[in-house]
Amino acid sequence: MKVLVAGITGLVGSYIAEYLLEHEPKAQIFGTYRWRSRMDHINNFKTKVTLMDCDIRDAVSVRRLIRDIQPDILFHMASQSSVFTSWHAPRETLNTNIIGEVNFFEALREYAPECKILIPGSSEEYGLMEESELPADEHTLYRPLSPYAVSKVVQDMAAYQYQMSYHLNIYRARSFNHTGPRREVNFVESNFARQIAMIEKGKQEPVIQVGNLEAKRDYTDVRDMVKAYWLMIKKCPPGEVFNICSGRVVSIRQILDILLGLSNVETKVQEDSSRFRPYDAPAIYGDCSKFKKVTGWEPEIPLEKTLEDILNYWRQKV
Repeated sequence: MKVLVAGITGLVGSYIAEYLLEHEPKAQIFGTYRWRSRMDHINNFKTKVTLMDCDIRDAVSVRRLIRDIQPDILFHMASQSSVFTSWHAPRETLNTNIIGEVNFFEALREYAPECKILIPGSSEEYGLMEESELPADEHTLYRPLSPYAVSKVVQDMAAYQYQMSYHLNIYRARSFNHTGPRREVNFVESNFARQIAMIEKGKQEPVIQVGNLEAKRDYTDVRDMVKAYWLMIKKCPPGEVFNICSGRVVSIRQILDILLGLSNVETKVQEDSSRFRPYDAPAIYGDCSKFKKVTGWEPEIPLEKTLEDILNYWRQKV
């Protein structure tokens, strides 16, 4: 079995590779990276996988990659994944996420039409929801509120179209917020943890800069999420969409409070206008009952443990 993890150097891609190395020892694992990719997430296992340099925006590069590997399974984790960044780089976000995905579909049609392809969508596709619409299920309307969210809606629809038109084996996960150690600093929970670690080391004034603390989201540990992705490939029918989430709603303020409770430092909290988005959905949380019924999956790692692990990660890094 040949498994290709596109974006293996990122948060989710690196955890997928680790999970497969532990639980699927017979799998031959390939992973894509770019020349500027950070390798620290995969340093502990990179000799056990085959790394391939590929810019997913380049159709020729992707075509060559799929031709050479002809994977049985593709986890498409190569994307611009930050909502905040997408406001500052909308063209790059749309180009990377949409064109990159289409490049894979076209190459797979030609060289690996039986490949199982997991596409990670996002709860941001739902965007603006009324209280009566929560928790969101798979039939909730799209109301995307950022360039990132728009890119994920198009990815989702392109995945549906290619599955219906060309009978590709595409698995559409609609993943809600997931995080853990290694999470990039431009994500709010990781940013808070890094600031606290910096304050503990005396490298930052005891003031935590924050944006909107009132937004409410649905968080799952990334290590639980990758288990869900593998179960999706194993047990779910291709073509259907499945929410994957905890079903628990938590405010960004609660995230900050939990992290502060894990530290003994005295800090002030200060709003930074540059950290606010042009528009932020007040609340997004989901109904995962469809996925749980098919797979039996349940998230196992509590949010408090996830945040503790993120804080300890940054304590080591700074």
